[in-house]
Amino acid sequence: MALQVEIEKTMGSFHLQVRFEAGAEVLALLGASGCGKSMTLKCIAGIETPDRGKIVLDGVTLFDSERRINLPPQKRRVGCLFQQYALFPHMTVAQNIAAGIRDRANRDAALREILRAMRLEGMEQKKPHQLSGGQQQRVALARILVNQPEVLLLDEPFSALDTHLRFQLEQELRDAIARFGKTVILVSHNRDEVFRLSERIAVLSNGCMETCGSRHAVFADPKTRNGAVLTGCKNISALQWQEGAQFWAPDWGLALTAPRRDPGATAVGIRMHDLCPGSGENTVRFRVVEEVENPFSYTVFLQPLGTDAPDSLGWETDKQTWNAMRAAEISLRLPPESLLLLYEDERNG
Repeated sequence: MALQVEIEKTMGSFHLQVRFEAGAEVLALLGASGCGKSMTLKCIAGIETPDRGKIVLDGVTLFDSERRINLPPQKRRVGCLFQQYALFPHMTVAQNIAAGIRDRANRDAALREILRAMRLEGMEQKKPHQLSGGQQQRVALARILVNQPEVLLLDEPFSALDTHLRFQLEQELRDAIARFGKTVILVSHNRDEVFRLSERIAVLSNGCMETCGSRHAVFADPKTRNGAVLTGCKNISALQWQEGAQFWAPDWGLALTAPRRDPGATAVGIRMHDLCPGSGENTVRFRVVEEVENPFSYTVFLQPLGTDAPDSLGWETDKQTWNAMRAAEISLRLPPESLLLLYEDERNG
């Protein structure tokens, strides 16, 4: 693998302990604010120093606490793109990029090549305020990539942007990542962004890695309550096992059948779009508590009949389906195969 990370760092009451490997791919670190995502990137880049552990990039040891190796940032061949692009406002595009070139002997050739690769030809003399958001992002990436890093670190690159601009810049970044073709570590708390940009996802919580796998595997089976929340699951209840694969969900007031019995699971979840009309196993009669209209769908909040459960369940459905069946009481299935069996404890992936 191109990048190997196994580090620990304590800051007050917070303890970071992560271990992962990444090849020529996009690995996303998904987690809530303060879980250790950005600190992990800073340790890889050499901005922060772990208390112990090892970081190896393409066979070169960047950090090793036992061997007392700690290469400075400029010797790590690591490129970092943070939330703010930090372009020099008084400099032109060419000057901004040239300021980051370390190989002064080949500066002009390197500048021409990166301008062509990042589709910035003809913009050399423009200043940052004359550029669109996407162009500014390409300039910031060009300044990083011109030194041919072996790994690219992206720290919440779209967090300060509105939805429309975020989508545009995401497309630009996806193209740049494809051209880069090496290891990319993306930090984000946005599940949609992570799913679209990454190939693998590592879920972090309180400084620890809970699970790591392909993006499809993590969304299909997030393993923990925290992972389910981060990947967008809104319906979650505690779980009490009964006979076989049957269980009681006290937060919903429902007795249901799981896809399998797993005594280690202490919670259960189901995504709002996975409830469905029909009959069969786990069919429940609900009272409609509230309906919320979205631009292209409805979110319907439901309470099982005959219960005073503390939580309602949300059902996401298209407008045509809801308009056709709208009623004060409806029957929906919670298909066993759609139920997520979740752990409370953190599991190192």
